[in-house]
Amino acid sequence: MTELSTIAPAFIDVAHRIVWATFATVDPDGAPRTRVLHPIWEYDEARLTGWVATSPLSPKATHLAHEDRVSITYWDSTQDTCTADCRGTWEVSDEERRTGWDRFAAAPEPLGYDPKIIPGWTSPDAEAFGILRLEPTRLRVMPGTLLTGSGGELFTWQAS
Repeated sequence: MTELSTIAPAFIDVAHRIVWATFATVDPDGAPRTRVLHPIWEYDEARLTGWVATSPLSPKATHLAHEDRVSITYWDSTQDTCTADCRGTWEVSDEERRTGWDRFAAAPEPLGYDPKIIPGWTSPDAEAFGILRLEPTRLRVMPGTLLTGSGGELFTWQAS
């Protein structure tokens, strides 16, 4: 098992290079549902946190109200992958939503973008705008070179 201090930077390197991830939730009937999102990840030497700008009016919000566990996987054509199993929690205060809006607006491309490009997201106060906080419970980072026999190291971590 890898220490968080080792896997978190490796996870962020892969996730932020790939940008787009498959994001899975479970609906109230127990069926898995996926969509593509692009979280921004931050590591503060103690904890890794993911942030997703998304709508609290979306089907995923209904899924998260039923089951707050999610799984996010990044993949690219070199076969590099990383996965985060997380708990998802909505940031609901005006300050948290404003901070989330600013996080995406200020981040460098390709992670950052002007949230106003999304229909209905006129400001951080818009009903359709939300920030989902992701708190990983399990991480896995695997370089594609492991599949080709060229070396590399598989990292896994699980919260205690």
